[in-house]
Amino acid sequence: MQIAFCLYKYFPFGGLQRDFLRIALACQVRGHAVRVYTLEWRGDVPPGFALIRVPVRGLTNPARYRRFTAWVSAHLAANPAERVVGFNKMPGLDVYFAADPCFEDKARTLRNPLYRLSARYRHFAAYERAVFAADASTEILLLSPHQQPLFERHYATPRERFHVLPPGISRDRRAPPEAPALRADFRAEFALRADDLLLLQLGSGFKTKGLDRSLKAMAALPDALRSRCRLFAIGDDDAKPFRVLARTLGLAERVDLLRGRSDIVRFLLGADLLIHPAYNENTGTVLLEAVVAGLPVLTTAVCGYASHVAEAGAGIVVGEPFRQAELNATLAGMLADAPARARWSAAGLAYAERADIYSNAERAADLILGTRR
Repeated sequence: MQIAFCLYKYFPFGGLQRDFLRIALACQVRGHAVRVYTLEWRGDVPPGFALIRVPVRGLTNPARYRRFTAWVSAHLAANPAERVVGFNKMPGLDVYFAADPCFEDKARTLRNPLYRLSARYRHFAAYERAVFAADASTEILLLSPHQQPLFERHYATPRERFHVLPPGISRDRRAPPEAPALRADFRAEFALRADDLLLLQLGSGFKTKGLDRSLKAMAALPDALRSRCRLFAIGDDDAKPFRVLARTLGLAERVDLLRGRSDIVRFLLGADLLIHPAYNENTGTVLLEAVVAGLPVLTTAVCGYASHVAEAGAGIVVGEPFRQAELNATLAGMLADAPARARWSAAGLAYAERADIYSNAERAADLILGTRR
Protein backbone atom coordinates (compact mmCIF):
# COMPACT_ATOMS: atom_id res chain seq x y z
CA MET A 1 0.00 0.00 0.00
CA GLN A 2 1.21 3.52 -0.81
CA ILE A 3 0.71 5.85 2.15
CA ALA A 4 1.15 9.62 1.79
CA PHE A 5 1.99 11.57 4.94
CA CYS A 6 1.55 15.35 5.01
CA LEU A 7 3.08 17.75 7.52
CA TYR A 8 4.22 21.31 7.09
CA LYS A 9 7.54 21.02 8.88
CA TYR A 10 9.77 18.22 10.14
CA PHE A 11 12.58 18.66 12.64
CA PRO A 12 13.93 15.94 14.91
CA PHE A 13 12.94 17.37 18.29
CA GLY A 14 9.26 18.31 17.91
CA GLY A 15 6.63 16.16 19.62
CA LEU A 16 4.34 16.06 16.57
CA GLN A 17 7.30 15.29 14.34
CA ARG A 18 8.46 12.41 16.51
CA ASP A 19 4.91 11.00 16.53
CA PHE A 20 4.83 11.22 12.75
CA LEU A 21 8.16 9.46 12.37
CA ARG A 22 7.24 6.59 14.69
CA ILE A 23 3.90 6.06 12.93
CA ALA A 24 5.41 6.23 9.44
CA LEU A 25 8.07 3.72 10.45
CA ALA A 26 5.40 1.45 11.98
CA CYS A 27 3.61 1.44 8.61
CA GLN A 28 6.85 0.89 6.70
CA VAL A 29 7.91 -2.08 8.82
CA ARG A 30 4.65 -3.77 7.85
CA GLY A 31 5.68 -3.59 4.22
CA HIS A 32 3.94 -0.40 3.07
CA ALA A 33 5.49 2.41 1.02
CA VAL A 34 5.92 5.79 2.73
CA ARG A 35 5.76 9.06 0.82
CA VAL A 36 6.17 12.33 2.75
CA TYR A 37 5.03 15.78 1.62
CA THR A 38 6.53 18.66 3.59
CA LEU A 39 7.61 22.26 3.22
CA GLU A 40 10.73 21.79 5.30
CA TRP A 41 12.73 18.78 6.48
CA ARG A 42 15.63 19.05 8.92
CA GLY A 43 17.60 15.97 9.86
CA ASP A 44 18.22 12.56 8.36
CA VAL A 45 15.70 10.93 6.01
CA PRO A 46 14.94 7.32 7.01
CA PRO A 47 15.89 4.73 4.37
CA GLY A 48 13.01 3.94 2.06
CA PHE A 49 11.09 7.18 2.63
CA ALA A 50 10.11 9.02 -0.55
CA LEU A 51 10.55 12.60 0.64
CA ILE A 52 8.96 15.38 -1.41
CA ARG A 53 9.79 18.94 -0.40
CA VAL A 54 6.86 20.88 -1.77
CA PRO A 55 8.26 23.85 -3.76
CA VAL A 56 5.86 26.63 -2.78
CA ARG A 57 6.28 29.93 -1.00
CA GLY A 58 4.09 32.63 0.47
CA LEU A 59 4.37 35.88 2.36
CA THR A 60 2.29 34.44 5.20
CA ASN A 61 1.85 30.97 6.65
CA PRO A 62 -1.78 30.71 5.48
CA ALA A 63 -0.68 31.56 1.93
CA ARG A 64 2.06 28.92 2.03
CA TYR A 65 -0.33 26.33 3.45
CA ARG A 66 -2.97 26.98 0.78
CA ARG A 67 -0.34 26.56 -1.95
CA PHE A 68 1.02 23.46 -0.21
CA THR A 69 -2.47 21.91 -0.20
CA ALA A 70 -3.07 22.73 -3.86
CA TRP A 71 0.34 21.38 -4.93
CA VAL A 72 -0.06 18.14 -2.94
CA SER A 73 -3.59 17.64 -4.28
CA ALA A 74 -2.35 17.96 -7.85
CA HIS A 75 0.59 15.62 -7.22
CA LEU A 76 -1.68 13.02 -5.63
CA ALA A 77 -4.03 13.22 -8.60
CA ALA A 78 -1.13 12.24 -10.85
CA ASN A 79 0.50 9.89 -8.32
CA PRO A 80 -2.28 8.33 -6.23
CA ALA A 81 -1.89 6.94 -2.72
CA GLU A 82 -4.20 4.50 -0.94
CA ARG A 83 -4.10 6.59 2.24
CA VAL A 84 -3.46 10.29 2.82
CA VAL A 85 -2.53 10.99 6.44
CA GLY A 86 -2.15 14.52 7.80
CA PHE A 87 -0.36 15.77 10.89
CA ASN A 88 -1.64 19.29 10.31
CA LYS A 89 -5.28 20.15 9.62
CA MET A 90 -5.94 20.51 5.90
CA PRO A 91 -8.45 19.42 3.25
CA GLY A 92 -8.16 16.11 1.43
CA LEU A 93 -7.13 13.82 4.29
CA ASP A 94 -8.27 10.27 4.86
CA VAL A 95 -6.82 10.29 8.38
CA TYR A 96 -5.85 13.18 10.64
CA PHE A 97 -3.52 12.75 13.62
CA ALA A 98 -4.91 15.28 16.11
CA ALA A 99 -1.77 16.62 17.70
CA ASP A 100 -3.22 20.14 18.03
CA PRO A 101 -6.16 21.34 20.14
CA CYS A 102 -9.43 22.71 18.79
CA PHE A 103 -8.62 25.95 16.98
CA GLU A 104 -12.23 27.16 16.88
CA ASP A 105 -12.63 26.80 20.62
CA LYS A 106 -9.42 28.70 21.31
CA ALA A 107 -10.47 31.44 18.87
CA ARG A 108 -13.78 31.87 20.70
CA THR A 109 -12.56 31.59 24.29
CA LEU A 110 -9.03 32.99 24.31
CA ARG A 111 -9.15 35.66 21.60
CA ASN A 112 -10.82 39.02 21.12
CA PRO A 113 -13.99 38.61 18.97
CA LEU A 114 -12.40 40.85 16.33
CA TYR A 115 -9.85 38.10 15.68
CA ARG A 116 -12.58 36.15 13.89
CA LEU A 117 -12.67 38.86 11.23
CA SER A 118 -9.03 38.25 10.25
CA ALA A 119 -7.80 36.37 7.20
CA ARG A 120 -5.68 34.19 9.48
CA TYR A 121 -8.74 33.07 11.42
CA ARG A 122 -10.70 32.35 8.22
CA HIS A 123 -7.90 30.16 6.88
CA PHE A 124 -7.34 28.02 9.98
CA ALA A 125 -11.05 27.76 10.74
CA ALA A 126 -11.72 26.53 7.19
CA TYR A 127 -8.91 23.99 7.35
CA GLU A 128 -10.14 22.67 10.69
CA ARG A 129 -13.70 22.49 9.34
CA ALA A 130 -12.45 20.45 6.37
CA VAL A 131 -11.35 17.76 8.83
CA PHE A 132 -14.05 17.86 11.49
CA ALA A 133 -17.26 18.91 9.69
CA ALA A 134 -20.19 16.55 10.19
CA ASP A 135 -20.30 15.72 6.47
CA ALA A 136 -16.52 15.21 6.12
CA SER A 137 -15.08 11.70 5.87
CA THR A 138 -11.72 12.13 7.61
CA GLU A 139 -11.02 9.64 10.38
CA ILE A 140 -9.53 11.33 13.46
CA LEU A 141 -6.78 9.85 15.61
CA LEU A 142 -7.23 11.62 18.93
CA LEU A 143 -4.48 12.01 21.51
CA SER A 144 -6.42 13.94 24.14
CA PRO A 145 -9.94 12.68 24.97
CA HIS A 146 -10.92 15.98 26.59
CA GLN A 147 -10.64 17.67 23.16
CA GLN A 148 -13.35 15.47 21.62
CA PRO A 149 -16.32 17.31 23.20
CA LEU A 150 -14.94 20.60 21.88
CA PHE A 151 -14.82 19.34 18.30
CA GLU A 152 -18.28 17.80 18.67
CA ARG A 153 -19.65 21.09 20.04
CA HIS A 154 -18.29 23.23 17.21
CA TYR A 155 -18.67 20.83 14.27
CA ALA A 156 -21.15 18.11 15.31
CA THR A 157 -18.48 15.59 14.27
CA PRO A 158 -19.93 12.05 14.39
CA ARG A 159 -18.54 10.23 17.40
CA GLU A 160 -17.62 7.13 15.41
CA ARG A 161 -14.99 9.08 13.45
CA PHE A 162 -12.90 9.63 16.61
CA HIS A 163 -10.33 7.01 17.62
CA VAL A 164 -8.57 7.67 20.94
CA LEU A 165 -4.94 6.58 20.93
CA PRO A 166 -2.78 5.64 23.90
CA PRO A 167 0.35 7.75 24.41
CA GLY A 168 3.43 6.84 22.42
CA ILE A 169 6.36 7.18 24.75
CA SER A 170 9.58 5.76 23.36
CA ARG A 171 10.84 2.95 25.56
CA ASP A 172 14.34 4.37 25.35
CA ARG A 173 13.15 7.18 27.66
CA ARG A 174 12.82 4.69 30.53
CA ALA A 175 15.46 4.70 33.24
CA PRO A 176 18.02 1.97 32.42
CA PRO A 177 19.69 -0.20 35.08
CA GLU A 178 22.78 2.00 34.96
CA ALA A 179 20.74 5.18 35.63
CA PRO A 180 22.65 6.13 38.85
CA ALA A 181 25.99 6.03 37.06
CA LEU A 182 24.61 8.00 34.09
CA ARG A 183 23.21 10.59 36.48
CA ALA A 184 26.55 10.95 38.24
CA ASP A 185 28.44 11.36 34.94
CA PHE A 186 25.92 13.95 33.70
CA ARG A 187 26.11 16.02 36.85
CA ALA A 188 29.88 15.92 36.83
CA GLU A 189 29.91 17.10 33.19
CA PHE A 190 27.78 20.13 34.04
CA ALA A 191 29.56 20.85 37.34
CA LEU A 192 26.50 20.12 39.47
CA ARG A 193 27.26 19.50 43.11
CA ALA A 194 25.49 16.85 45.18
CA ASP A 195 23.18 19.40 46.80
CA ASP A 196 22.50 21.41 43.60
CA LEU A 197 18.95 21.28 42.26
CA LEU A 198 18.52 21.05 38.50
CA LEU A 199 15.20 22.09 36.95
CA LEU A 200 14.57 20.83 33.43
CA GLN A 201 12.14 22.23 30.89
CA LEU A 202 11.74 20.48 27.54
CA GLY A 203 9.90 21.42 24.38
CA SER A 204 10.01 23.72 21.39
CA GLY A 205 7.80 26.76 21.76
CA PHE A 206 9.17 28.34 24.92
CA LYS A 207 6.27 30.80 25.13
CA THR A 208 3.51 28.20 24.87
CA LYS A 209 5.33 25.85 27.24
CA GLY A 210 5.40 28.57 29.91
CA LEU A 211 9.12 29.18 30.23
CA ASP A 212 8.35 32.69 31.50
CA ARG A 213 6.31 31.12 34.31
CA SER A 214 9.21 28.81 35.17
CA LEU A 215 11.67 31.70 35.34
CA LYS A 216 9.36 33.73 37.57
CA ALA A 217 8.84 30.75 39.87
CA MET A 218 12.59 30.17 40.11
CA ALA A 219 13.19 33.86 40.87
CA ALA A 220 10.60 33.69 43.68
CA LEU A 221 12.36 30.83 45.49
CA PRO A 222 13.73 31.49 48.96
CA ASP A 223 17.37 32.50 48.81
CA ALA A 224 18.56 29.19 50.28
CA LEU A 225 16.87 27.23 47.48
CA ARG A 226 17.50 29.67 44.62
CA SER A 227 21.23 29.67 45.33
CA ARG A 228 21.27 25.89 44.76
CA CYS A 229 19.12 25.92 41.59
CA ARG A 230 19.91 25.81 37.91
CA LEU A 231 17.45 25.60 35.02
CA PHE A 232 18.10 23.95 31.65
CA ALA A 233 15.45 24.72 29.01
CA ILE A 234 15.84 22.75 25.79
CA GLY A 235 13.99 23.41 22.54
CA ASP A 236 14.06 24.89 19.05
CA ASP A 237 12.86 28.45 19.58
CA ASP A 238 13.96 32.07 19.79
CA ALA A 239 15.74 32.19 23.13
CA LYS A 240 16.52 35.92 23.14
CA PRO A 241 13.42 37.23 25.00
CA PHE A 242 13.84 34.56 27.67
CA ARG A 243 17.51 35.39 28.14
CA VAL A 244 16.44 38.99 28.66
CA LEU A 245 13.80 37.90 31.19
CA ALA A 246 16.30 35.69 33.03
CA ARG A 247 18.74 38.61 33.23
CA THR A 248 15.99 40.95 34.46
CA LEU A 249 15.07 38.46 37.19
CA GLY A 250 18.69 38.07 38.27
CA LEU A 251 18.96 34.50 36.99
CA ALA A 252 21.31 34.91 34.04
CA GLU A 253 24.07 32.81 35.62
CA ARG A 254 21.66 30.04 36.64
CA VAL A 255 19.72 29.52 33.40
CA ASP A 256 20.90 27.71 30.26
CA LEU A 257 18.73 27.82 27.12
CA LEU A 258 19.81 25.04 24.79
CA ARG A 259 18.85 23.99 21.28
CA GLY A 260 17.12 20.65 20.70
CA ARG A 261 19.38 17.66 21.25
CA SER A 262 19.34 13.89 20.83
CA ASP A 263 20.63 12.97 24.31
CA ILE A 264 17.54 14.00 26.28
CA VAL A 265 17.61 10.82 28.38
CA ARG A 266 20.80 12.03 30.06
CA PHE A 267 19.05 15.25 31.08
CA LEU A 268 16.00 13.38 32.37
CA LEU A 269 18.24 11.20 34.53
CA GLY A 270 20.47 14.05 35.69
CA ALA A 271 17.77 16.56 36.67
CA ASP A 272 15.85 16.82 39.95
CA LEU A 273 12.51 18.09 38.61
CA LEU A 274 10.75 18.59 35.28
CA ILE A 275 8.85 21.88 35.24
CA HIS A 276 6.25 22.29 32.49
CA PRO A 277 3.77 25.09 33.31
CA ALA A 278 2.28 25.26 29.80
CA TYR A 279 -0.33 27.79 28.71
CA ASN A 280 -1.76 25.32 26.17
CA GLU A 281 -0.74 21.71 25.58
CA ASN A 282 -2.85 19.12 23.80
CA THR A 283 -0.84 16.27 25.28
CA GLY A 284 2.62 16.95 26.72
CA THR A 285 4.70 13.92 25.80
CA VAL A 286 7.59 15.26 27.87
CA LEU A 287 5.52 14.73 31.01
CA LEU A 288 5.40 10.99 30.45
CA GLU A 289 9.01 10.88 29.31
CA ALA A 290 9.95 12.33 32.68
CA VAL A 291 7.64 9.95 34.56
CA VAL A 292 9.15 6.82 32.99
CA ALA A 293 12.67 8.15 33.65
CA GLY A 294 11.85 8.58 37.33
CA LEU A 295 11.99 12.39 37.21
CA PRO A 296 9.33 14.14 39.35
CA VAL A 297 7.01 16.47 37.42
CA LEU A 298 5.46 19.88 38.12
CA THR A 299 2.95 20.83 35.44
CA THR A 300 -0.35 22.58 34.74
CA ALA A 301 -3.77 21.00 34.38
CA VAL A 302 -4.22 22.25 30.80
CA CYS A 303 -1.80 19.57 29.57
CA GLY A 304 -3.62 16.55 28.18
CA TYR A 305 -1.17 14.11 29.76
CA ALA A 306 -1.23 15.82 33.18
CA SER A 307 -3.81 13.20 34.15
CA HIS A 308 -1.08 10.54 33.83
CA VAL A 309 1.13 12.47 36.26
CA ALA A 310 -1.72 12.51 38.78
CA GLU A 311 -2.63 8.85 38.17
CA ALA A 312 0.98 7.77 38.57
CA GLY A 313 1.50 9.90 41.68
CA ALA A 314 4.69 11.12 40.02
CA GLY A 315 4.48 14.81 40.81
CA ILE A 316 2.07 17.73 41.24
CA VAL A 317 -0.43 19.20 38.78
CA VAL A 318 -1.22 22.90 39.34
CA GLY A 319 -4.92 23.51 38.75
CA GLU A 320 -6.76 25.96 36.54
CA PRO A 321 -7.22 28.88 36.49
CA PHE A 322 -3.47 29.26 36.68
CA ARG A 323 -2.00 31.40 39.44
CA GLN A 324 1.69 32.26 39.40
CA ALA A 325 1.78 32.41 43.21
CA GLU A 326 0.55 28.80 43.38
CA LEU A 327 3.26 27.65 40.97
CA ASN A 328 5.88 29.55 42.99
CA ALA A 329 4.85 27.95 46.26
CA THR A 330 4.54 24.47 44.75
CA LEU A 331 7.98 24.64 43.18
CA ALA A 332 9.53 25.76 46.47
CA GLY A 333 7.78 22.96 48.34
CA MET A 334 8.87 20.27 45.89
CA LEU A 335 12.49 21.40 45.86
CA ALA A 336 12.64 21.57 49.64
CA ASP A 337 11.25 18.05 50.13
CA ALA A 338 13.83 15.47 49.04
CA PRO A 339 11.91 12.47 50.49
CA ALA A 340 8.80 13.46 48.52
CA ARG A 341 10.85 13.71 45.33
CA ALA A 342 12.14 10.19 45.97
CA ARG A 343 8.54 8.95 46.35
CA TRP A 344 7.42 10.68 43.15
CA SER A 345 10.39 9.17 41.32
CA ALA A 346 9.63 5.64 42.54
CA ALA A 347 5.94 6.05 41.65
CA GLY A 348 6.86 7.12 38.12
CA LEU A 349 9.11 4.10 37.62
CA ALA A 350 6.34 1.81 38.85
CA TYR A 351 3.87 3.44 36.44
CA ALA A 352 6.31 2.83 33.59
CA GLU A 353 6.03 -0.90 34.30
CA ARG A 354 2.23 -1.18 34.33
CA ALA A 355 0.67 1.50 32.10
CA ASP A 356 -0.11 1.28 28.37
CA ILE A 357 1.78 4.42 27.35
CA TYR A 358 3.97 3.04 24.56
CA SER A 359 1.70 1.71 21.79
CA ASN A 360 0.59 4.92 20.06
CA ALA A 361 2.41 4.25 16.78
CA GLU A 362 1.27 0.64 16.47
CA ARG A 363 -2.36 1.50 17.21
CA ALA A 364 -2.25 4.45 14.80
CA ALA A 365 -0.83 2.22 12.07
CA ASP A 366 -3.65 -0.28 12.67
CA LEU A 367 -6.23 2.46 12.15
CA ILE A 368 -4.50 4.03 9.14
CA LEU A 369 -4.18 0.70 7.36
CA GLY A 370 -7.75 -0.25 8.21
CA THR A 371 -9.30 2.97 6.91
CA ARG A 372 -11.36 2.59 3.74
CA ARG A 373 -11.29 5.41 1.20
